[in-house]
Amino acid sequence: MANNRPLPSLDEADSGDFWRGTQSKQFNFQRCSNCQTVIWYPRSHCTGCLSDKLEWETSKGEGAIYSYSVVRQSYHPFFRNLVPYAVAYVDLDEGVRLLTNVIGVDDPTVDLSVGQRVTLVWEEHEELNLPLFKPLD
Repeated sequence: MANNRPLPSLDEADSGDFWRGTQSKQFNFQRCSNCQTVIWYPRSHCTGCLSDKLEWETSKGEGAIYSYSVVRQSYHPFFRNLVPYAVAYVDLDEGVRLLTNVIGVDDPTVDLSVGQRVTLVWEEHEELNLPLFKPLD
């Protein structure tokens, strides 16, 4: 895939560890060891109790579409050639909800649905990999 896709920074203080983990195709998320709250997007404190006692866990990479939208027009050069494409909130089985793309369908306007089961796939780049999802077979 073309490398002109906008990519996150490995140097970002809160999310850098997450992005470095994608180099080995691991979807890591945080859980508070004090109150067990699942933390996503990575940060330095718990959003439930404000503790800084956070542990990293690895998702098995399966979940369901919570909501989605089909993008039919894009002015960004990378995304322009992908339309129509799906932008979705995916609920991972471990409790993380993330905004991502759902790929691997012929027509996202008819091939996707809320509640549909999806699995993690990786879009590979030189320094990191991007977590995308496709429908489970």
